[in-house]
Amino acid sequence: MKTTEFYSALLREKYLRIEHPSGLSVYVFPKKLNSTYAILTTNFGSVDQGFRPAGSPDTVKLPDGIAHFLEHKLFESEDGSDSFERFAALGADANAYTSYTRTSYLFSCTANFESALEELLRFVTSPHFSAASVKKEQGIIAQEIREYEDSPWEQCYQQLMETMYEIHPARNNICGSVTSIASITAEQLYECHRLFYNLANMALVVCGDVTPEQVMAVVDRTLPTEATPLAFERVAPTEPPHTKAAFVEGHMPVSKPIFCIGIKDPFVPADATERLRRDMALTLLDEILFSRAGEFYNTLFEEGIVTPTFSGGYSCCENFGFHVISGESDTPEAVLERIKAYLEKLRHEGIDESEMERCRRVLYADELRSYDSTEDIANRLTAFVFEGTDMFRFPSMLQKITKQELEALLDEVFADAYVTLSVIRPLESDKERN
Repeated sequence: MKTTEFYSALLREKYLRIEHPSGLSVYVFPKKLNSTYAILTTNFGSVDQGFRPAGSPDTVKLPDGIAHFLEHKLFESEDGSDSFERFAALGADANAYTSYTRTSYLFSCTANFESALEELLRFVTSPHFSAASVKKEQGIIAQEIREYEDSPWEQCYQQLMETMYEIHPARNNICGSVTSIASITAEQLYECHRLFYNLANMALVVCGDVTPEQVMAVVDRTLPTEATPLAFERVAPTEPPHTKAAFVEGHMPVSKPIFCIGIKDPFVPADATERLRRDMALTLLDEILFSRAGEFYNTLFEEGIVTPTFSGGYSCCENFGFHVISGESDTPEAVLERIKAYLEKLRHEGIDESEMERCRRVLYADELRSYDSTEDIANRLTAFVFEGTDMFRFPSMLQKITKQELEALLDEVFADAYVTLSVIRPLESDKERN
């Protein structure tokens, strides 16, 4: 097995990557903390809605929400038992989640690590579905979707994505819709598992007071000794750089209007290193523009235009990226206009260098604090693994981002053509009562 060591002299930390014969990439980050955390992830998320089987020119369309549905179903065993019960018996806290691009299964424990890791590897790689169990799960997930639909913040975000993106499946709810999940079959779930849960499409990350030998002993006795070639080709959508529309609104039982301002990134680099640098630069720029310690938020808060719910952040994946700025305001349109005016001011006057350095120190301190938690380390390492970069590059790359680079991004990214405002306003009856 090929083993590669990654070491940071600055952080005095290291981790290992071990290429297992099954095709699984295993990452072990030794760390003497109170708990051990393991996360097994497949490169399959909600945006993977179309693929071409190996050797076929035809594209297979998947139902919206099938990655999330598959995540739910894997915990159920053929005998009707549940993996959550087995983790609990071992004293381990297990969970799972589906994002736009990945599905992850994880646990944290202070004892019985090897037994818990074996359970994780076995249930994720040993699916069991039946027509009856799929039908039962359709009802459970339909209820989950309806709960999201009753959440004003979830709906504000969802209508933003649907209005910001025209074609890209990021516009669809990660859980799918009640209609889309009703079409999912056991056969489709088995096929998705066969294709996307191929161990060559997955990675295991372990962080805690464990040795690589402990981890690999479990992997060796649990997983196959030969790799299976990937049998699909992803179909990437062609999304225009501009937004589908500039504004969308809805009405729900809220006491004050809530808003999400989306800014679609017009250019996400294909190269992983360039994408990481852009991600860090835009994250640093967001800290300068929208943090609660910054000039813009404090001015709006003192004037009573926004509440402390105000926040901003940038997200980036392989073929799409976007900012979301959210909060509460009686006048969401005025918040957007103030943002535009503030950006224009910075374009004219330039970014204050001392403020840039303050924000750089904030991000650097956040990075250092993340190494105090096995969960934070493993989750961050997983993100870097699937983005194709080394997590130890973050501190040095952050230091190299320049004022000129950030000022160029002000012009490149924050243009009206890339902006969508989503608003949820109080119901008319609520307004009348107020």
